[in-house]
Amino acid sequence: MTVPSGFLAQLGGLLPTLLGVLILMAIASLALRGYRTQHPFAPPLALLRGALQLAAISLILSGIINDPVWVGVGLLVMFTAAVSTVIRRVGPSRQNLLGVTAAMALGVGVTLAVVFSTGAIEFSPRYVLAIGGIVIGNAMSIATLTGRRFREGVVDHWDEVEGWLALGATPRQAARDLARRAVYFAMIPSTDQTKTTGLVTLPGAFVGAIFGGASPVEAGRFQIVVLAGILCAGSIAAVTLMHLTSPVGQKPVTALR
Repeated sequence: MTVPSGFLAQLGGLLPTLLGVLILMAIASLALRGYRTQHPFAPPLALLRGALQLAAISLILSGIINDPVWVGVGLLVMFTAAVSTVIRRVGPSRQNLLGVTAAMALGVGVTLAVVFSTGAIEFSPRYVLAIGGIVIGNAMSIATLTGRRFREGVVDHWDEVEGWLALGATPRQAARDLARRAVYFAMIPSTDQTKTTGLVTLPGAFVGAIFGGASPVEAGRFQIVVLAGILCAGSIAAVTLMHLTSPVGQKPVTALR
């Protein structure tokens, strides 16, 4: 059986990419293992999983990107996976499940409603999927950082929390400062990324739009909306999560992963 020459050309073009990626991941794992950190092979395993998921989603998107129903299903799957990821990181409990789900739903819902109702971005299935996926992913990261920072803060400052409880403070009042601190620190990466956009980094949405044929002005407009959406969704998700889960009556005992 003859192999098409076009397929061989595409395969040959992937070899340098594969080589570069393998070298980068080998360096990352060697650096982590050399310093004896936990899970030194987590980066290459994460990249492998991401590559497989991207391959699968690329095939799926080609068939659903213009179908509103399937776009909705796709966003629901993304949201469910994001909530599940946050729960694994902050600790499985009924309170966390309800808090994370409500916080992310509110943050993502408000953000997408504003973006598309104002006409900042065209309301079409492909843009809903693109913006929705970006916002969900970043809200997930901010919610994870908020929950982990708060949990670690409560463990590290339990004597302080316990003292407030002994003085008659409510569980919410006893941990309020720790919750506010958790929100502040969780927002730092996104805030710094926004402040340095165009100076230190060229965001993926901006570069992708230009490579797709958009003018720099149009690409910049799209990226600004994306950044604003990330900050809005993240702020709402972090604050809501702390409002729903910060009341603590006992010291957390479940180890974080």
